[in-house]
Amino acid sequence: MIECVFTLDYEIYGDGQGDLRRHVYEPAEKLREVFLKHGARFVNFVEAAEFERLEETRSDTAIDLVTAQIRSLHETGFETGLHLHPQWYNATYRDGRWVLDDREYNLCTLPRARIEEIVDRALRYLRRVVGDPGFTPLSFRAGNWLFQPTQPAASVLAERGLRLDSSVFKGGVLSGRGIDYRPAARSGPYWPFQADVSRADPNGALVEVPIHVRMVRPWKMPTPKRLALATAGPRSRRSWRARLARLRDLARPWLPQKLDFCRMTFDELVSAIDGVVREDREDPTFFRPLVAIGHTKDLADALAVDRFLEYLAFRSIPVSTFSAVVPRLAPLPTTLS
Repeated sequence: MIECVFTLDYEIYGDGQGDLRRHVYEPAEKLREVFLKHGARFVNFVEAAEFERLEETRSDTAIDLVTAQIRSLHETGFETGLHLHPQWYNATYRDGRWVLDDREYNLCTLPRARIEEIVDRALRYLRRVVGDPGFTPLSFRAGNWLFQPTQPAASVLAERGLRLDSSVFKGGVLSGRGIDYRPAARSGPYWPFQADVSRADPNGALVEVPIHVRMVRPWKMPTPKRLALATAGPRSRRSWRARLARLRDLARPWLPQKLDFCRMTFDELVSAIDGVVREDREDPTFFRPLVAIGHTKDLADALAVDRFLEYLAFRSIPVSTFSAVVPRLAPLPTTLS
């Protein structure tokens, strides 16, 4: 059986550029309206470090709109997850632009004490913003999907009560950051993990529910809509070494295309979901929570999302959240045949 979990990375651009009203608040309001129309909810992955620093510096006056929106979404049944780009905590704001601390780009490469400090700070921020001192998010998504090396970060999260990660995308490689999720291709629709998020381990304290991908030829990746979004966004500040590493990652015969409801057209979304429906008919043994991803800054066509939700209802595919899915994650074989 298939259930679709929509997850929203609620943030501005990864280098600190962007306008909170335009790139966070307004697109989230559009999505709220669309999902409520269909009686559905999404998982709101709030980038805690970014918003705390923006609030401290008052560098964008729309921060109060954003924090009020986070609480309102939380109170009306949109699930709040923890998203972290830790390079924000040591960031500086100079001459109208943010300079982020790239030394802390990957939470997982930091010493355990620093990971604990960052996670605890982020949780305190979320609890204050949602207005619930006892709140602990169920789920986590690492900044830029960086969840390797998995320990000790996974243990820190589990010790604080988080139960689920959704950072992995099967077949994903980010060699410039030491990320290789190709081993996850042998895993099922979800799996417990411990030492490595991409490898199933029945003794793991956390469960991975990966972002859904389909493997496509390289020339299928730069669709017109994706290219338009790339052109509309800020120019990349990556070094030539980082760009070269990314080119090497893309020089493969097959690449993972995420189920991205903000970057894909309606027809592309339907094509992706129909492929999973065919797989499910051939092997209905597994419960298949299908994670779709979107970013507030990428929402260019709310109508496509509206139509896709209508299509899911037509196909009798429920739209769910992680809190509804977790109780149904029964034990299952750790690898696919």
